[in-house]
Amino acid sequence: MRSGQAPAPTPTPRLPVSTGEMLSGSYGFGPVAVETKHGNGDLITLLDILGIGGPFQVVSPWELTDPAGRHLIHAGGYAAVPFGEAYPPLLDFIREFMSANRQLGFPQQSASEWRAALESNLVALLASVAPGHADSKVFLTNSGAEAVEAAIKMARAHRPAASLFINFERAYHGKTLGALALTPSEEYQAPFRPLSPDVLTVPFGDEAALTRALTEHGSRVVGIVIEPVQGEGGVMRPPDGYLARVGELARQHGVLVIADEIQTGLGRAGSWFASVAAGLEPDIVTLAKPLGGGLVPIGAVIARQPIFKSLLPGLASKRHSNTFGGGSLAAAVGLKSLELLVEGRLDQRSARLGALGLDRLKAMAVRFPNLIEEVRGAGMLFALTLRPMIGFKVPGVSAEDVQTFAAALGLRALHEGGVHGCYSTNANRVVRLTPALNMPEELFTSLFDRVEQVAEAYPRSLTLLQRFPVPRLLRLARVAFG
Repeated sequence: MRSGQAPAPTPTPRLPVSTGEMLSGSYGFGPVAVETKHGNGDLITLLDILGIGGPFQVVSPWELTDPAGRHLIHAGGYAAVPFGEAYPPLLDFIREFMSANRQLGFPQQSASEWRAALESNLVALLASVAPGHADSKVFLTNSGAEAVEAAIKMARAHRPAASLFINFERAYHGKTLGALALTPSEEYQAPFRPLSPDVLTVPFGDEAALTRALTEHGSRVVGIVIEPVQGEGGVMRPPDGYLARVGELARQHGVLVIADEIQTGLGRAGSWFASVAAGLEPDIVTLAKPLGGGLVPIGAVIARQPIFKSLLPGLASKRHSNTFGGGSLAAAVGLKSLELLVEGRLDQRSARLGALGLDRLKAMAVRFPNLIEEVRGAGMLFALTLRPMIGFKVPGVSAEDVQTFAAALGLRALHEGGVHGCYSTNANRVVRLTPALNMPEELFTSLFDRVEQVAEAYPRSLTLLQRFPVPRLLRLARVAFG
């Protein structure tokens, strides 16, 4: 090519799938095959072997069908779908927003009406139960893990001479590197050590252990990071009065408390903020899942003013930022989600229906003791711990993998019985149910009827394995062991 000569034009790339084909359903590919090839293929393969990998079609906000046409009551979604899938009032609002909004989509260096409104409402909701937060500040993120990362930085900035965080066994705060350090799981942490920040892990609910840790390391401790109910840990609740004591001990030792309310907050556990309802007024609160209404990614950090300004003061107020956090669409959906939650008093509904659901599960645990070891609940967070499938060691297979497989087979059995449930990412042998907070009551009753029918069909945990088709078991072994 001669100097100054324009380069030859390149051919327009051919994209194999169009949006029109997707909207009309006329695309010519199999989602499982393509995801296996180009996405997280091993996970999709495992789900496909179990027969629970979808894709799913939405029948109503609270009901799905799988590729075989099986009708499912939706109790999955990991607490991120407070109104179910594609809730019509939320969709109507989004259409109205897209038509009427004239604000910047991503107002990184300007004020934003939508962001301001959401910040105001989040602070007001927290202050309604924790008046000391009336002048707190909000930092918006794209996810719960991002919210935890921002909270870590705020706390470190506020206590610069300290470097150690205290967390709890079976906690789950995310898998980005900072959040991962607070998530004590050998499976998740081992490949990435050394991790940061420094973390001391103590037993959840053990006041004496926490007291010892603070006494020994108090001057080094930045803060205590705690879930008021451990969701991914299997819906584990601390003893009554424990969370209030956490706050008292933190004040005595001059350390901060970060409450991870990503799963428990905004009504899911039967109150707006489970930590505050239990007597703890945290310095920093992280939120995410229900704030997006099941439609957009959004997270939030609410922090006392001095803590917030330690990270973002004056000319250093860009020291922490993100491109998409506080975008107008996400903020608008968060604003509408809060409105729907509060106007519907879904906190109270969650507490009422949650008590009914837990009573049903407790009765099942008594009736089927060879299948169900324990049940737990907190509002509309439910967990069933299954009995071990086998009582001996399998050569070449870790005990943890065997128990993980038990939970997977439990999810498969629920699926076959018409219930879409959740895996627990930091608890073995645990399957969870996280139904929408506004699920119609008759459907909620049917959900537990179906769970009971599954228990009747699999009265012993070993039957989960005995009835798993051998060809699928062989496929699973090939994936697991190469």
